[in-house]
Amino acid sequence: MSHVFRVFASSLGRKYIMALTGLLLGGFLIVHGAGNSLIFQGREAFAAYAEHLHSFRLILPTAGLLLLAIFALHIVTGVSLFLSNRKAQGHRYAVSKSAVWIACTMPATGATVLAFLFLHLGTVHFADQAVPLADRISQTLTDPLLAVLYAVGIAALSLHISHGFWSLTQTFGINHPRYNGLIKICTYLVVILVSSLFIGVLFSFRR
Repeated sequence: MSHVFRVFASSLGRKYIMALTGLLLGGFLIVHGAGNSLIFQGREAFAAYAEHLHSFRLILPTAGLLLLAIFALHIVTGVSLFLSNRKAQGHRYAVSKSAVWIACTMPATGATVLAFLFLHLGTVHFADQAVPLADRISQTLTDPLLAVLYAVGIAALSLHISHGFWSLTQTFGINHPRYNGLIKICTYLVVILVSSLFIGVLFSFRR
C-alpha cells in the first residue's frame, strides 16, 4: 500500500491521475452532450429524455456523488501539480512551445470551468424543480448576461479539454514527431466540436 501511495504521490503518478480523471470527465461530457443534443429534435424529445434519466432514483444520486469525487480528485491533483510546477520554475528545461502554452492556460481555463459549473448548477440543478428542465434552461439563457457567461464557460471548457487531450497524449507517451501534427489537429477539432455542439444546444433552448 505504501508503494502505491508513493507512486501516486509522485509527480508522474499525479499526472496519471489527472489523465485518468480527465478521461472519465470527458466521457461524462460526451454523454451529457449527447443527451442535451436531443433538444435538436424538439422539446418533447428532450423532456422525455430528462424524465427517463430522473426515473433512476437510486442510480442517479450515486452517479452524482461518484462524479463529484472524480471532479474533486481532478481539481486537487491539478492544483497540486500547478504548485509543484511553480516551485520548479527556477529550473530550466527544454520544453516545446505547446507545453508552455498549455501549462500557462490550463489553471485559468480550469478555474473558469469550475466557476461555470457552479453557475450551471445554480441556474439549472438547484433552481425551482417545479419548472420543467427545458423551461429552466430557457429562462436562464434569455438573460443576456447569463447567456454570455454560458458562452464564455463553453469556450473555456473547449480550450481546457483540447489542452487536456494534448497533455494526456504526452503523459501516456503517445507522441512522436511524425504524429504530433495530427495530434494537434485533433485538439483543434475537439475545440470546434465541443464548442459547436454546446453553442448549438444553447441556441436551441433559446428558441
